[in-house]
Amino acid sequence: MEWDRVTQEKLKAMVVKIPVFHRRITEEAVTRGAQEHARQRQSAQVEELDVVNAFFSDVPAAFYSMMIRLMEQSGFDYKKYGYPKNGDGSEAKAKLSPKEGTV
Repeated sequence: MEWDRVTQEKLKAMVVKIPVFHRRITEEAVTRGAQEHARQRQSAQVEELDVVNAFFSDVPAAFYSMMIRLMEQSGFDYKKYGYPKNGDGSEAKAKLSPKEGTV
């Protein structure tokens, strides 16, 4: 599937900031997820929205705070897509408690 060039560059810039032992799995999971989101939109191209959706749907809650920070550093504007959200669609708290497994 084709990728928007800017979106792909942002993803690459973000992945290199992820701890080395999580990079490959993150890149693979987000790439698959973003392509699936693009297919669901019936788009032939992966765009920023698809990558943002993939991160928010595929990244475990324990990494939520780091993901938000890295997305901001890499130029992803997740807020314009309505994130962060809780499962009920309401705004999520800025930080999850690792003990509770929530953001």
